[in-house]
Amino acid sequence: MNPLQLALRVLRVDRRTQVSTVLTALGVAVATGLVLLLTSLPYATQARAERTLWQHPTGFTESGGQVSFASSDDQVDGQVITRVDVAPLVDPADLDLPPGIDRLPAPGEMLQSPELAHLASTMPASELSDRFGAKPAGLLGEDALMFPEQLVLLVGHTPDTMPANAYQLPELAAGVAQPDGLLTLLAGVGVVVLLVPSLVLVASASRLTAARRERRLAALRLAGATPAQVTSMVAAETGLAAVLGAVLGVAISPVLHSLATWVPWGGGTWFAQDFILPWPIVVLVAVAVPVLVVGAAVAGLRRVVNTPLMAAGGHTSKPLNKGRLLIVPAAVLLFFLTLSMAKDSSAALLPLLASLGFLMWSPTIVGPWVTSALGGFFTKVWRKPSALLAGRRLRDDPKAAYRASAGVVLAVFAGSMALTLMPSLESEAGYYSAYRDSVLYLSTDAERAPAIVDEVDDRLERYGLAARAAQVGEVQLKQGEEYLQGYVVSCANAEVLLPVSLDCETEPAVYAPSGAALETVSYSTESTPDGGASEKLAPLGVTPVAASTDVVLIDPSLLPAGTELSNVDIAVPADGKSRESARTALLAASGGAQVISKEMKLGEQNSELADLRRVTVIGLVTASVLGGLSAAIATAGSVMDRRRTFGALMAAGTPVHTLARALRAEAALPALVATVGAGALGTVVGVGLFGLVSESVPVFSPWLAAPIVLGALVAVLAASVCSPALKRVRAEPLADE
Repeated sequence: MNPLQLALRVLRVDRRTQVSTVLTALGVAVATGLVLLLTSLPYATQARAERTLWQHPTGFTESGGQVSFASSDDQVDGQVITRVDVAPLVDPADLDLPPGIDRLPAPGEMLQSPELAHLASTMPASELSDRFGAKPAGLLGEDALMFPEQLVLLVGHTPDTMPANAYQLPELAAGVAQPDGLLTLLAGVGVVVLLVPSLVLVASASRLTAARRERRLAALRLAGATPAQVTSMVAAETGLAAVLGAVLGVAISPVLHSLATWVPWGGGTWFAQDFILPWPIVVLVAVAVPVLVVGAAVAGLRRVVNTPLMAAGGHTSKPLNKGRLLIVPAAVLLFFLTLSMAKDSSAALLPLLASLGFLMWSPTIVGPWVTSALGGFFTKVWRKPSALLAGRRLRDDPKAAYRASAGVVLAVFAGSMALTLMPSLESEAGYYSAYRDSVLYLSTDAERAPAIVDEVDDRLERYGLAARAAQVGEVQLKQGEEYLQGYVVSCANAEVLLPVSLDCETEPAVYAPSGAALETVSYSTESTPDGGASEKLAPLGVTPVAASTDVVLIDPSLLPAGTELSNVDIAVPADGKSRESARTALLAASGGAQVISKEMKLGEQNSELADLRRVTVIGLVTASVLGGLSAAIATAGSVMDRRRTFGALMAAGTPVHTLARALRAEAALPALVATVGAGALGTVVGVGLFGLVSESVPVFSPWLAAPIVLGALVAVLAASVCSPALKRVRAEPLADE
């Protein structure tokens, strides 16, 4: 009889093996499905980037381009609108258009995404459609959108009506699309953080029949079976469940991908085709996960192969070597070494993830030693029957005792890492603006500014708004050896637009920081080719007036004619309901220039933080569920492994509730200690990963204690399965064993 036939025969007659096989297959299915989902995320972002390369091209050219291009972001009701302005520089028929764009809009026409067209039809023209400055001429196809709900429009121009920031492209979708770096990093971390608990769940499921299988194999070994035959039997028995689980995991992966399309990222959800993986990747994952499971099962046969008599009769474990304690410091050192490499090169991302996986695995080496030490402490200090039973178990078989806590420890590690990263990343949020929070503004050049101001004021009056636009210029100033920022704006406009406190003079004046004692201010009259101010400075010739401001404010009438400004902004104050109309006036008058506001600046940051919170919650819930399931299965398996011992104790009169209390202590005590260590380790890793994206000091929140408390609670709840398992042992005759 070959090993596979033997495995099938055992599976048919042994109910406990059937349960173990089903749970192992489900664990492998979960691991396979999660890995396929997380592996597909970089491909999904790559698909997005390829579809929207026309919105954010990278292949600029100084001359000889085929199309003039400009893009800007807009906002309405908290939703981002992407605007692309184009003007063909050659015959439009010679242009290669990206998928989803059937034709280039003529000057004065635009193509809209379906969602934008619907939104524009439901809102007043002064709040949205007027700002486009073009008439609808069709819709963009799905192949041109980042996500189904994207608000985007393509506006046609002639070359002379393009925005001031336009540049040339060799084609509309020029450049190379790149996947989302942040989501790629998170996907890699997720593979490590979720694959390890999944494999722990598989290991816990396989332990349900570990003792019985070990005795069976030891008997076969003593009867003359060779090590190769015993190994083949285990490989066949485990491989059967692993292969079934891998097939099931591949089968359910489309369902997981379908669910993932509803999880927003980068402002919207996903198209179903985004998550299609290349078949070689699917085959690789479907083969690799079962190989890992079978390899782990075969690696655990050392005692059966080498000392079958001890495996059949039982043997007290030898004390664990204290050298295990060096594994964690070594893993931390390796992690930070690869982390420093990743800061210098993105090619070091794979070694970083490998070191993170090694770091997550290291507690499984140190945990049994800590468990053994904890058991010794309790056998010496406590004298209650349940405490003595639990302490003896922790002391005699610390590896098996720690196994119930392994999944929970990994979940606590992931939670502490996430709760270190999130507050630190949130502390980075914020923005700086030279204007008040209520001000909307755009940048242009000095030639276009007067016409834009007149057009904006005309539209504001047409919309019934009292606010008016103002021109704010910037000039490079110098006092002695110190350079200062100067704004060319009247005092009345400065009070409304800038965060300054002024007592305006009746005559035009220069306002300088209080106590600056500026007797002479010089201004730049021209700029160098690289945009920096030259040393050709001329005296302003006006004594400044002290004011509560950090910048120098200059009345426009005081600058000599022909003074060159380094930048010109058009600003409009607007609050409440008037903001959308004021934004429309600015956009319509400028022909699609980038309008800047506080909500635009903070909106992108808030969206990224919301994405991070969302995937963090999903990941932590998944890790916690996997950890709790592995703890429950490991506890049940522990009872099954010791049916003889528990049956004898109950036959001798030991109450079931005493044994249940001992089992709960076995699960809770190692978990309580191990989760504290895992929480500290996760915090260290979180600090390291935060240093990968920022040089700021990390922020530590009191919520860091939450994973530790919840981890211990999950371990205790999972250990509650011991009572039903003990009742089952009491109901079955010992002769069945």
